[in-house]
Amino acid sequence: MNGSQPPVFVRILISGASGNLGRALALRLAQPGVRLSLWGRNDERLNQVAAACRAQGADAAIRALDLADLDAALAALAEEDAADPFDLVLLVAGQGDTRAPGAVVEDPAQVARLGHANFIAPAAMAAAIAERMARRGCGRIGLVGTAAAAHSLPFAAAYAGSKAGLARFADALRLAVKHRGVGVTLVTPGFFAASDSKIAGSARPGEIPVAIVAERMIAAVTKGQAELVVPRRFLLLRWLDRLLPRALRDRLLLSLRLP
Repeated sequence: MNGSQPPVFVRILISGASGNLGRALALRLAQPGVRLSLWGRNDERLNQVAAACRAQGADAAIRALDLADLDAALAALAEEDAADPFDLVLLVAGQGDTRAPGAVVEDPAQVARLGHANFIAPAAMAAAIAERMARRGCGRIGLVGTAAAAHSLPFAAAYAGSKAGLARFADALRLAVKHRGVGVTLVTPGFFAASDSKIAGSARPGEIPVAIVAERMIAAVTKGQAELVVPRRFLLLRWLDRLLPRALRDRLLLSLRLP
């Protein structure tokens, strides 16, 4: 997408726009004729992203909002969509965490926090906008999962488990609106770097620049692709997890250490 071509999507919501992937998506989509609604918790970064999008010719409004207040988020979503309907909603916001040093398992409060941030909030928002889009007969929704959702990580059970729940929900939601003109895409990234550069400087196994994740995510959502795994090598790890005997799989997972 660039300024020399008409935008594919005109009215766009991006949650988590103050984060690295949300910012990359906003800048990739920003061009004349596009109206962006950028949500996030960091007001300063939101303003910076909005200014960069406006410099590319887009109209960009911000909303500083914590999805922990789900009622407020759903009310804001309904209000904005009623005033100017979204044709693309990218639900990027989420949280990652691992068990505390010395702990055997994660703290219950942490499990609850990650469950809300990574499953309850994005699933509820996706359901709300999917119903509205289905009534209009058009729209695209992108949900961001993680490659970790395919694995029972003993040091990040809440993160992997909450994202696994989101993955199952995304697939079910996709089927529910499949014949209503609405596409739902689950994006399953592995490690990606914060840099906008497309030149990979991998610090972690399989790490790719965030700009590539954003580019591929937009292409997949535009096509209505069911799932995008990026980079694709993480598909091999998913199949290994499924095919290995449980005893061997458990041994491998227990041998993993915190990054």
